[in-house]
Amino acid sequence: MKSAPARTLTFKTVLAALTAAAALFAAFQAEAQVKGDQWEFSITPYLWLPNVNGTLKYSIPPGGGGSPEVGVGPADWLEALKFAMMLTGEARKGRWAVFTDIIYLDLESNHGTTKAVDFGLTARNPLSTTIDAGTQSSLKGGLWELAGSYTAVEGGIVTLDVLGGFRYFSIRASSDWRLTAAVSGSGGTQSFPASGGISQSEDLWDGIVGIRGKIRLGRSNWSLPYYLDIGTGSSDYTWQAMAGIAYGFSWGGVQLVYRHLYYDQKENKLLQNMRFAGPALGVTFRF
Repeated sequence: MKSAPARTLTFKTVLAALTAAAALFAAFQAEAQVKGDQWEFSITPYLWLPNVNGTLKYSIPPGGGGSPEVGVGPADWLEALKFAMMLTGEARKGRWAVFTDIIYLDLESNHGTTKAVDFGLTARNPLSTTIDAGTQSSLKGGLWELAGSYTAVEGGIVTLDVLGGFRYFSIRASSDWRLTAAVSGSGGTQSFPASGGISQSEDLWDGIVGIRGKIRLGRSNWSLPYYLDIGTGSSDYTWQAMAGIAYGFSWGGVQLVYRHLYYDQKENKLLQNMRFAGPALGVTFRF
């Protein structure tokens, strides 16, 4: 069973995003040149091992036999991880900075549950309970975040940046289900296969605002990094938070954080209360 094709990103959308990023970078450069500061660059490869928890609500065209809602997790996807690429980069001059975050994940099948099958019945024709004999789901996708920031507080114990930008999230979800009971309503038995599979893609563009920074632990090289953003756009809303501990060296540093990424779309969209949360370990190189 195949879903409707995913939305196609237009050339104008991509061009507008790149133009906005270039304009933001140019503004930061102009401001920094006035101050006479030097450019500083950093790159951080890292590994993030999130648990995945939420609901996938697939859309099936009219006459296709119903739309399954599949619960995913909570589960540890470490054993299911086929490939991952995670990288953060930053360019800073004075109080201004521009940074990007890139993630690609390919997660093999993992146990889930078929929570419900929606046939668009009214409240007077509810669905009967289904018995799930086994459901497998897999996720494949990428995340790209690009934002600019300004250091509002620096020196002393606390450093705080305010930030604004966008986050792009592309995901392809696939599920295979096996049921041991027919699905029916008071208006009559509905046609839905006892076993089958479906896949669907989404491309989400969201504007974000937030804060980031660190709290120094005395005069030592230890600090507590933190990050928080919230946004909306293609999603109903999305937010992300990170907090952890870091140790600095002359060449960069090492940090261990806990990262939580949340997405929720409209009621008839694929991602429903989707959470990616887990530890991340990264090494920063400055030059």
